[in-house]
Amino acid sequence: MTTTEQSTTDAATAGSHATEIARSGAATFRTGGGSVDQQRAASVIGAALEGIRSAIREQKVTYEEFDAFKRWLIAVSDTGEWPLFLDVYLEFEVEKVAAETQDGSVGTILGPFWLDGQAQLSSPATLPMRDDEPGTPMILAGQVTATDGTPLAGAKVDIWHTDDEGWYSGFASKPPAGNLRGVVTCDDQGRYEIHTRKPAPYTIPLDGPTGQMTLAAGWSPWRPAHIHLLVTAPGHRTLTTQLFFTGDPYLGNDVASADKPELTLDPQRTGNGDEIRSDRDFVLEPEA
Repeated sequence: MTTTEQSTTDAATAGSHATEIARSGAATFRTGGGSVDQQRAASVIGAALEGIRSAIREQKVTYEEFDAFKRWLIAVSDTGEWPLFLDVYLEFEVEKVAAETQDGSVGTILGPFWLDGQAQLSSPATLPMRDDEPGTPMILAGQVTATDGTPLAGAKVDIWHTDDEGWYSGFASKPPAGNLRGVVTCDDQGRYEIHTRKPAPYTIPLDGPTGQMTLAAGWSPWRPAHIHLLVTAPGHRTLTTQLFFTGDPYLGNDVASADKPELTLDPQRTGNGDEIRSDRDFVLEPEA
């Protein structure tokens, strides 16, 4: 999305789609779901509420500000932006906690723009795209192995990213359904090769309450260009990660705090026109 176009982005459309996905519980593949007991609920909810109360006391929040906060909460609900707000401003802390007990490749947040039911492809694969898909042709390739180095035959790489203008298919009207999304099955050596286009940086929707809050605070609304991936294999923990690009002007200032040096790619030209390539292996740990 360009800066001008994003000012007219339909945040409510993207928000409603993300809300339906979150409501379905589709993201429970990361943890297997499960219930929370009353003592645990009281502990977590109590701590969260005390954090808000502490902010009110320390910042001497006025009734005018409190009423503005109420209106903002209503706006977030009306636009369906709760998944966006939570994924941008809180999920990275949950991911840090999860990473404390995880081995294998480095992960990061899922974000609100994953979609189930995408094209099933075999490696080498070309993601669905328009005949005249803009952007730099790119190959992402590598191997999926277990922590002991065993190749994971038939592992799956679920991949999605924006187009050259920063739009996600399924959350904006510009790209067709399924554009630049797919689930790629690795070969019998766990190897994959995916042909796509290099994505672009983008801002979170600026016409919704999350974007308005971000701008009001003077924070950058930008996300560096990135590729989302879910890497899976039977008997192994799902890896949720993103890959970024060296030289991106928004690295280190990601609104979602999801970029990490270990996840930065440095693609090289292949000699085939403008095409670039980057290799990235993934290591999956056994399920607990």
